[in-house]
Amino acid sequence: MSETNITFNNIPASIRVPGNYTEYDVTGAVTALPVNPQEVLIIAPQTLDLNGASYSAPVKVYSDTEAATAFGAGSLAHLMVRQALKNNANMNLTVVGLADHSAGVVAEGAIQVSGTASTAGVLTLVIMGTKYAISTSKGEVAADIARRLNAYINAQEASPVVAKVSGDTITLTAKNKGETGNEISLSYTNTATGVSLTITPMANGQQNADMTDALASVAGTHYNIIVSPFVDTDNANALKEHLEAVSAPTAKKPAIGVMGWRKTLATGTTFTSTLNFERLTVAWYKGCIEPCALIAAGYAAIIASEEDPARPLNTLAVKGLSLVDDSQIPTWAEYNQALYNGLSPLNIVNSTVQIMRAITTYTKSATGVDDPSYLELGTIRSLDYGRKAIEQRLALRFGRSKLVKAKTPSAVRSEILDVMYRLENAEIWQSVDANKAKLICTINAQDDTRIDSEVPADVVKGLHVLATKVMLVS
Repeated sequence: MSETNITFNNIPASIRVPGNYTEYDVTGAVTALPVNPQEVLIIAPQTLDLNGASYSAPVKVYSDTEAATAFGAGSLAHLMVRQALKNNANMNLTVVGLADHSAGVVAEGAIQVSGTASTAGVLTLVIMGTKYAISTSKGEVAADIARRLNAYINAQEASPVVAKVSGDTITLTAKNKGETGNEISLSYTNTATGVSLTITPMANGQQNADMTDALASVAGTHYNIIVSPFVDTDNANALKEHLEAVSAPTAKKPAIGVMGWRKTLATGTTFTSTLNFERLTVAWYKGCIEPCALIAAGYAAIIASEEDPARPLNTLAVKGLSLVDDSQIPTWAEYNQALYNGLSPLNIVNSTVQIMRAITTYTKSATGVDDPSYLELGTIRSLDYGRKAIEQRLALRFGRSKLVKAKTPSAVRSEILDVMYRLENAEIWQSVDANKAKLICTINAQDDTRIDSEVPADVVKGLHVLATKVMLVS
């Protein structure tokens, strides 16, 4: 039998006192793949005073009520939490609240009530998809209806606006400053004859809050998914730069960023083309009456609900989004173009808003050539998970290992290969036998205390297209 050198961690070789000594070593006990819980971070404007600070401390949130208390009822942070938990009640959710920008301008709109009710009925104002309904009685005049509707709006804590009445006109002011206030949609229905409403849409909101410093404040914590309520260029680039930094090999906190888009295909593809990043995904729901922030929050919650990174998200419902008018539903060609240009479409199936296909905004290489290598959102998620599994295994096995040229590189290779086979069994990576010859572990030529590894990864893709040819025979 060949001699084996046993390395002890706690029993010194210099013992001379007689006796039996035993230590425990669990470095080889774990062979399973790591679990993959998804930590989600929402960064969004709050309404509570931050006493001069530009952002809050991170807060773990488990309910709608907690979010309202921590960030202000009706704030964008509160409403995004409500939307996220509606789609994934068990998610691991942290929120950082933002102060409105010092140069921010608040969005305003108006509702003018006209006429006198000739019959009793129900007047329903719809603000950002939420209904605010009051009854009207026969003979009630416009100013009285406006006064009661105004009071009802302000009585609803989760309303995204503050109402103020003057005569027959209600002025609505967004609770948060910035461009996000322009996305607060207004509409109404009315069953009482003789009464009508004239709506002035929310507008003139300018200068969103800046999430740059808030992102920097959480750079030391690993979040798998970071959700942005914004679609302005400055905040999108800030999120992109943050994701690049925390996902770097030395930072070891890989993440994806999630945003929403509700405008046209042309504007959406222009936006995603400026991002062109494999760690950003943008859900597109054309004509949505809820803001981009709520599209993003619901979409992110669904991504977090699927811990298998390779499994596609097709057909999963995003709750809390209203059905759009038929005139807003894209054509097949528009959906196809969206999927070629970095937008992840949401579509309506059986009166349910569903994810059609989740992709990233990465469409072109650094040289401007079409590049589908990171098309699937599952690709980057599967690579991140494989990276986590390999790093965990190597940290457990080789935390205090010596580098023996004849043994250690092959031992490292053996552990990595074992992880690859386990990833194959989990149907996250595949074709390990075909690719294992490409697995290289070698001592670095400049640093003989370092082993370099090259790991081939064939990531399992989602099944998206089934093409069938039916042959008519006689």
